[in-house]
Amino acid sequence: MFRKFALTALAATLSVSAPAAAQDVSLSPAVERTEAVNEAVRNVPVAVNFDATQDKENILLLDLSSGERVAIRLVPEWAPSHVERVKLLAREGFYNGNPFHRVIDGFMAQTGDPTGTGQGGSNLPDIEAEFNHLPHVRGTVSMARANDENSANSQFFIVFYPRFALDRRYTNFGRVISNMAAVDAIARGEPPSNPTRILQASIAADNVAQKMPQAVSAEPERITLDMLNEAVSE
Repeated sequence: MFRKFALTALAATLSVSAPAAAQDVSLSPAVERTEAVNEAVRNVPVAVNFDATQDKENILLLDLSSGERVAIRLVPEWAPSHVERVKLLAREGFYNGNPFHRVIDGFMAQTGDPTGTGQGGSNLPDIEAEFNHLPHVRGTVSMARANDENSANSQFFIVFYPRFALDRRYTNFGRVISNMAAVDAIARGEPPSNPTRILQASIAADNVAQKMPQAVSAEPERITLDMLNEAVSE
C-alpha cells in the first residue's frame, strides 16, 4: 500500500500541465518604430560645415560689444523649430543689445534675455523640445529653458568646454564656426558687472554690415578760473 501511495505521489509530482496557449503578440510595430528612429538618426548630419561662404541662410552673426564678430552655424536638421525661432528673432532685432547675463568660467555663456535677469524672453510662444543625439562640445550653441522641457523661447548659451551631461536634456541647434576666441573673452559673472553685449545679431545671407561699438568720447576738460587767469597773464 505504501508503495502504491509513493508511486501515485511521484506521478503527481512529475506530471506537467499543458502549456497555456501562447498569446499572439506581434513585435512588428515596435520593430518598425525602432527602425524609423534609427533611420532618422542616420539622416541627421553629424559633421558641421565650417565654411562661412556656404549656406549663409543658416549662419547667425553676433556683433559683440568687444568689437568682435562671431559666426554660428545653425543646423535645421538638428532642431528645425529652434533654428527657425532664432533666425526670426535675429531678423526682428530682438537680440540687439542683449547682454550675456550668465557666464560661468569653464562652462558656458548665456544670452537672449533683454532684461538681463534670466527671466525674460520674447512674446512668442515657447517651443517644444527637440532633443537630439548631438553632443555638447566646445562651441556648441544650445537653447536654454526652465524646468519644463518645452519652455525654450529666446535664450541660448554657448559652451566653453564639453558638457555631455547636457546631452538629450537641452536642444543643441548649432556650433560656433568662427572666432571662438571672442566667445572665450566674454565677461564672466552671474550677472557680470560689465557684461559683454550683442550689439547686433543678423543672418549672413542678409549681408548686414558689422556693427562696431561706439568710441567713448573723452570727457571735455573743465575750464577753471585759474586757467582763465593764466591765459590773461600770458
